[in-house]
Amino acid sequence: MFKTYRVKNGDSIESISKSFDIDPIKLLKINNMSGNELLSVDREIVVPSDNQDYFDYYVVKNGDSIYAISKKYNMNPDLLASLNGLNFSDYIYPDQVILIPKSGFSYYITKSGDTLDSVSNIFNISRDDLLNQNDVIYLLEGQFLVHKNSL
Repeated sequence: MFKTYRVKNGDSIESISKSFDIDPIKLLKINNMSGNELLSVDREIVVPSDNQDYFDYYVVKNGDSIYAISKKYNMNPDLLASLNGLNFSDYIYPDQVILIPKSGFSYYITKSGDTLDSVSNIFNISRDDLLNQNDVIYLLEGQFLVHKNSL
């Protein structure tokens, strides 16, 4: 999962990556930034949170599309696009880094009108399990929720 970090005076990619224990190159790629780009105060950048077990990173190659990548990883193209803040028809470009959900998990992005019960039913788990497997549930449209599948 990811969260945003607001750049403070004196911050650098190196200092931010050290604070969040992430490789600076990975932080640059996640934010589609170049190494020589200056950080302005109050800029929001995306940083991984503690739950990185859910995703792998994929570097887009020339000729890739959301559809082609989703087929390669046997997943729904709309879900892949949504997980990456994209629309299915959005252009992706070489060297862009996108998240690929790891197997062993089910993913859901909330819609207007969702309830704990409706999302629990989608995952086919109890409300308690849903609450235990997700740090915070707001049930606002567009929230990413996850369920670890049983083995």
